[in-house]
Amino acid sequence: MDNRSSIYEFLLFGFSEIRELQILHFLLFLILYLAIISGNLLIISAVTFDHHLHTPMYFFLMNLAIQDLGSVSAIIPKSMTNFFNNTRHISYSACVAQVFCFISFVGSDFFLLTVMAYDRYVAICNPLRYEMVMNRQACTQMVAGVWITGLFYGAMHTGGTFAVPFCSNIVNQFYCEIPHLLKLSCANSYLTEVAILAISATIVLGCFVFIIVTYVLIFTEVLRIPSVQGRQKAFSTCLPHLIVFSVYIFTISFAYLRPPSNTPSDLDLALTMIYTFVPPMLNPVIYSMRNKEIKVALSKLLASVSSFCV
Repeated sequence: MDNRSSIYEFLLFGFSEIRELQILHFLLFLILYLAIISGNLLIISAVTFDHHLHTPMYFFLMNLAIQDLGSVSAIIPKSMTNFFNNTRHISYSACVAQVFCFISFVGSDFFLLTVMAYDRYVAICNPLRYEMVMNRQACTQMVAGVWITGLFYGAMHTGGTFAVPFCSNIVNQFYCEIPHLLKLSCANSYLTEVAILAISATIVLGCFVFIIVTYVLIFTEVLRIPSVQGRQKAFSTCLPHLIVFSVYIFTISFAYLRPPSNTPSDLDLALTMIYTFVPPMLNPVIYSMRNKEIKVALSKLLASVSSFCV
């Protein structure tokens, strides 16, 4: 294939040629996908229907759950369809859409985690001004900014990736992942996306430094709280966010700070599945386990659903 215009579809990596294993992979992905969908929908429902959770922190958490749903829905259904139908094909336009949606949602995740760190900083370090600073209008504007920035981030990467001609259409990954797509580009034609990656790395590093500095200030302030109960309450509101942020950073770093291999490997696929599945699956678990208000809201929600069904 000489250039991009001659490529109408890509061939994704198939885990196995054995039909039984393909069905097994389909069932595995289906179980994981349903677990992610269920967990995040429970968080969204709990925040939506419990007026006690209509606060900035839970408003941000609800948006995080929506973004997690979007990121997995951008890639997992197509993979399951391929497993079930014993095919590897994805059209050029579907690949473009997959890259744009996935990067937009993942980028929004990171930007939202940055905003959530600021929310915790104001709540703990400046509690008397919290309601004034984190009012409804400010929170709405922050979330709108997160979504718009995520969409711009996705468009920037998608444009940089697909602006280059491709010399092959065989993607050594089970979805259209940017590093593997860049491996298909013709000589030196990927420099545009490399420049975009450098800009993105600078932005991400800035957000990372901001979150780290914010938590240093938060923990410094928490340690000054005289009562043990007060310190525990402050830590309980920060730890879920910090754990989610750590999982996000480590999984993305493992996935993108390594050079993509020319041939698919078990390690490459395992790392990709970890950063694709683990954060969206763990986020609801971490917040529901570490937060009493979420537990209470989920209990009320499940009780209401049970009584309605009966």
